[in-house]
Order: sequence, then structure tokens, then C-alpha cells
Amino acid sequence: KEQKERVIKGITDVLATELGKNPATTFVVIEEVPTDNWGIGGESVTERRKKTG
Repeated sequence: KEQKERVIKGITDVLATELGKNPATTFVVIEEVPTDNWGIGGESVTERRKKTG
């Protein structure tokens, strides 16, 4: 949870500094996709992680 809070604040700060976005109206969404639902090189991330430990 603390890591996500830091990410949200960091992204908001960068958008404010670099693009002049108003932090009060800046939305940051963290969408976590289960590793079974995405793949690399023709196999799911779940399977790749099983192989690499």
C-alpha cells in the first residue's frame, strides 16, 4: 500500500512539474492485471515465472 501511495504521488508530481497539470485534478489509476491475463513471447507471465522461480 505504501509503495502505491509513493507511485501515485510521484506520478502526480511529475505531471505537475513537467506538464503544468493541476495536482488537484490529476487522476492516477493503478490497474493490476493478473499474470494469467497477460503474456510475453507466447506464454503467460504466470508460466514464465514458474520456469524462472
